[in-house]
Amino acid sequence: MRRRNLVQLITILGVLSFTPALADKYTDTIKIFKDAGQSAKFFESSYGYAVFPSIGKGGIGIGGAHGSGRVYENGKYVGDTSMNQVTVGFQFGGQAYRQIIFFQDKRAFDEFTSGEFEFGAQATAVALTAGASAQATTGGGVGASAGDKDTHAKTTSGGYEKGMAVFTIAKGGLMYEATIGGQKFGYKPVK
Repeated sequence: MRRRNLVQLITILGVLSFTPALADKYTDTIKIFKDAGQSAKFFESSYGYAVFPSIGKGGIGIGGAHGSGRVYENGKYVGDTSMNQVTVGFQFGGQAYRQIIFFQDKRAFDEFTSGEFEFGAQATAVALTAGASAQATTGGGVGASAGDKDTHAKTTSGGYEKGMAVFTIAKGGLMYEATIGGQKFGYKPVK
């Protein structure tokens, strides 16, 4: 009996050790956005997208954000991207969120993957509700989020602006200030 229990335990631990290899943070994040209401339709019509499983943001007066992601063209992984942001102004707190940027056509995709792309101050993102979120958009203003029940995410509105559509889902934290203006992106194609 003990031997059988030991064999079962070893088998379960062996299976669990391979589970993280099967679970991919990019695939998981894409699934969350596909299940998130309005952002789902963009997967069918967009030329490509950049997905960031986690962006960390924080600040007290001066703030910053950083995240790494992947770029997909027609559903195929084609490169890596990084996002950096520095903000100055009234802000306090920290937040982690997921972000996806859809490219309407090849022109928008090429603009993003040109090497050094930057969102201007007028850029906005649709904040998808996940758990308890008080954000409607991240175009500047008050935002408060807490929760990570991503499978129940719904969108509030959205559409392409200059060939790109941006969606975010808060993972947790609380921050007074929520803007994507000033985000700078780098791109490196896979070999």
